[in-house]
Amino acid sequence: MFVFLSIIHGFGCIIKGMIRVEKCTDSTVWDDEILARGGHPLQLWGWGEVKASHGWRVERVFVYRDREIIGAAQVLFRPLPAMLKALAYIPRGPVASEEDREGVLEALGDYAKETGAVCLTCEPDWEDMPFLQGWIHSKNTILIPRTLILDLLQSEDELLNAMAKKTRQYIRKSEKEDVVVRRVKGREELAACLAIYKQTAERAGFALHGDDYYYDIFDKMGENSPVFAAFHQGEPVAFLWLAISEATAFELYGGMNDEGQRLRANYTLKWEVIRQMKKWGIARYDFNGLLNDGVSTFKQGFANHEDRLAGTFDKPLSVWYPLWSKGLPAGKKVIRSVKRFLRR
Repeated sequence: MFVFLSIIHGFGCIIKGMIRVEKCTDSTVWDDEILARGGHPLQLWGWGEVKASHGWRVERVFVYRDREIIGAAQVLFRPLPAMLKALAYIPRGPVASEEDREGVLEALGDYAKETGAVCLTCEPDWEDMPFLQGWIHSKNTILIPRTLILDLLQSEDELLNAMAKKTRQYIRKSEKEDVVVRRVKGREELAACLAIYKQTAERAGFALHGDDYYYDIFDKMGENSPVFAAFHQGEPVAFLWLAISEATAFELYGGMNDEGQRLRANYTLKWEVIRQMKKWGIARYDFNGLLNDGVSTFKQGFANHEDRLAGTFDKPLSVWYPLWSKGLPAGKKVIRSVKRFLRR
C-alpha cells in the first residue's frame, strides 16, 4: 500500500496521505451532501452566496478518503490588512461523522494553509472537539457556544411540560388576543418585519446590517430560510427568522414592536414556529446563543436545560497569528463604537 506523505498541487485539490480535498462548484451536489449528512443550515450553498455578496470569498470543499466523501466544509474567507492576508472561517462546520472528524480537520487545516490565510477558525455544530495538535481553543467567538437546543422528537406535551410556568401562561394569553401566526409572504411583508427589527435594535441598542443583506438571505436561501410573523388585526407585530436544514432549525433574527410586546406575541410566535418545525420533520431547534440578557431569559423559559457546543477553535497558519488573535478583540470594540456613533 502506498501512503502519500507530501502535499500534491493541481487540479484544484490537495492530497495528503490517503485523504484529499477537492472543491465543489455544483450547488445541487453540495446541498444534497450537506442535507444527507445532517449538516447545519449555515453550511448550505445559499448562506455562502449571501456572504459572497457582502465581503467574503467562499469555497466549498469535500474531503475524500480514496473515492468516499468523509467530510465537507463551506469555508468563508475574509480579506485582512497586509501580511495577515485573510481569515478562513467555517461556521457550524465542518460536516463529518464523529469517527472522521480528526482526519477531516487535519485535511482542512492543510488546505487553508495553502490559501495563505492567517488561521482557520471553525465553530462546529458538535458538543466536543477532537484533541488535535496545533489547534487552539479561541476566545474570539463569533457564534455563541452556550445555547438552547430543543429535541423536536419529543411530543408537544413533553415540550410544553419542560417550559417555565410563566412561558406557558404567556403563550395562552397571546393566543387569546387574536394573534395569527403564519409564514411571511414576499418582500412587502418582509419589509414590515425589517421595520420591526429596526425598532427592536433601537430599543435594545444593537447594530444591524443594511436592508440589502436581509433581502439577500430571503432570496438566496429561499426555502431554507423561512420567516414567520405574528399578525394582529392584519399587521405584523413580531417576527422570527430561521435558517433550516434537514436536521436543524437555527434562529437568525427576531423582534417585536410595542404592540407585540403588549400582546406577548413573541411567546405564541415562537411556540407555533417550534410546532411547525416539528411538523416539517426537523429533529432539533437551536435558539442560537444565550447571553446574560433579557432575550436569553425569554429563550430559557422554553426549556429546563441548556446546551453547550464545542466553541471556537483556531488552527494558526501564519507567523502573524499572534497579532491577529490579540488584535481582534480590540478591533471588535472599535467597530462597535463606530456603529453606535452612526446610529445616533
